[in-house]
Parts: sequence; structure tokens; C-alpha cells
Amino acid sequence: MTNVHDNILGLIGNTPLVKLNEVTKEIPATVYAKLESFNPGHSTKDRIAIHIIEAAERKGLLKPGSTVVETTSGNTGFSIAMVCIIKGYHCILAVSDKTKKEKIAYLKALGATVYICPANVAADDPRSYYEVAKRVASETPDSIYINQYFNELNIDAHYRTTGPEIWEQTEGKITHLIACTGTGGTLSGSAKFLKEKNPAIKVIGVDASGSILKSYHETGEIHKEDIHPYQIEGMGKNLIPSALLFDKIDEFVRVNDEMAAYRTREIALKEAIMGGYTTGAVTQGLLQYANSHEFTKDDLVVVLFPDHGSRYITKVYSDEWMAEQRFVNNGVHNYDEVYKTELIK
Repeated sequence: MTNVHDNILGLIGNTPLVKLNEVTKEIPATVYAKLESFNPGHSTKDRIAIHIIEAAERKGLLKPGSTVVETTSGNTGFSIAMVCIIKGYHCILAVSDKTKKEKIAYLKALGATVYICPANVAADDPRSYYEVAKRVASETPDSIYINQYFNELNIDAHYRTTGPEIWEQTEGKITHLIACTGTGGTLSGSAKFLKEKNPAIKVIGVDASGSILKSYHETGEIHKEDIHPYQIEGMGKNLIPSALLFDKIDEFVRVNDEMAAYRTREIALKEAIMGGYTTGAVTQGLLQYANSHEFTKDDLVVVLFPDHGSRYITKVYSDEWMAEQRFVNNGVHNYDEVYKTELIK
């Protein structure tokens, strides 16, 4: 029998590359999107969830009935909850109040206990989702804390899977890798592998307006004046994760909520790909990068689409939500005109 698995975890990895044709038509390079929504948990975070949990099992840190605790903007939580169901563990998650209700409902449907924490507080504030997860883990017997932001296994998961997949799928012809940065594990692990194969590959991280990662990469210092609230989930940070290998990244570009939102919807309309908010963000990052760098017809670019748009139906795909953010004018989207504005630069 072929393509038959003992359980859903066997579907993790080996996600496809799909060529982008319309949203990238002004770029001479060939651009492929790696669709991580084809993982069973519909995001790239499936890779780290199973990798970190199985590493803990090998060390004897988990047994049936143990508890797994984590900080998440949603996707990591879905993946951990899914793995915990199959392996017989309890799951406790701390999320920020930026997380939409449907995501929280999804987490609860997978049996997770969910703590909702304020987003706009310092990372070391006891109310932050980082600190709440740490406290819950310390107070819960027979538990482990995934700690994806500071766990080297986050990097290792992508070094072992995502990077090799991209290399093999492009037959080693990849010239540029572009991905959003949150914990940094996806881009760092993939970049580490690919640069070992070919140091000339350019790696571009996409940061959010309101985050400190881009300026930290450029100066080695935290610029607190960069920090302000923003809407894109699972991207950017107000702390420096050790899972983000800055030395593997050649350049950062920073994108704002509005253009990432428009771009997400454009990808659905023009490529028929229902991606999450970060799908629009990474594509916007690609186009901003292309404004200041010369691509050629021989370049082969891979952009990583981290998750599925079904988790954002009441957010970026909602005309009402877009209007609340003042991203639309009476529900009419003139994409071609929007993309000609100064916002793209």
C-alpha cells in the first residue's frame, strides 16, 4: 500500500512548491511558494512540534499523561495539541489577546487548555504570554515547556527537514530564500542547511513594522522606539529569540499591516492560494526586496507560505475587519492602484 500512514503525524513534511505567476509577474526571476499549509496541522509549526516532543521522549521527559506547555500565536499551539492527542499528553497553551476567537476555539477543540494574555506588554511582564507559560510549566507536575523562542531544536527541525526539501525540490538551483521571522526557527534552520550547500544563496527575513528584529540585525542593539502594536500574528518580536540565527540572514525587510493584508487577499484572488496573513507579508517582503535589488531570469526564489487562510476568515479575509483597520474604502479593493502607492517602498 502507498501513501498510507498509521496516524496523522505521518503526513508532516514533504510539502509542495508551487510556482507563483500573477503576483510576481513584474519580477524576472522564477518564484516558488513552499506551501506549509499542506502539513496536517496546516502550518510549518508541525515540524517543530513533533521534533521537540519526540526529543523529549527520547530523554525520558515525557510519558503518557504528561503535560506539554507552550507560548503560541496559534499555529504552534495547533501543532502541539495535535501531537499531544496522538501521543497521549495534556496540552496547555498561553496565547496573546491578538489571537482571534476562531483560533482559540480550534485550540480548545483539540483539547488544549488556553490562557489568554495581553499582547501589548513587555516580554518580561508577568502577564505576557511568555511569562505565563513559564509559570504554568513550573507549577504543573510532570510537564515540559517547549520554549520555541529559545529552543535550538526549533532550528534543528528545519535544518533536518525544510532546508533539505527545498534543496532537493529545486535541484540545488535556489538562489534566494525569503521567509517571515517570528521565533526564527524556520528561516534559520532552512538557511543553515542551504548555505552549507551553497553559501551564495541569499537569505532574506521579513519583519513586521512594530518589531525590533530588523534593526537589531542591522545594529546589534535593541531599539525600543521601534516597538508599537501591530496586527500580523506570529511574526516579528519585542524580544530577541535565540532560535533566530542572525548570521545566516543576509538582509531584513520590514512590512506593515496594511500592505500585508492587501497582498494576502491578492494571492487568494490571483493565485487561488488561501494563505494566512504571513503569506501576504512574505510576498510583500519579496516585492519590496525586488524594488531595490536586481533579480534576473536565472534566479530561483523560494518564499515560504507558513499557514492556511482558513484561520484568518474573520480577520484579513473579512471586509468588516479590513474596514475597522481602515484598510479598505467601502469594501472596494482597487489592488492595482494600491500597489502603486508609496506604501510599497
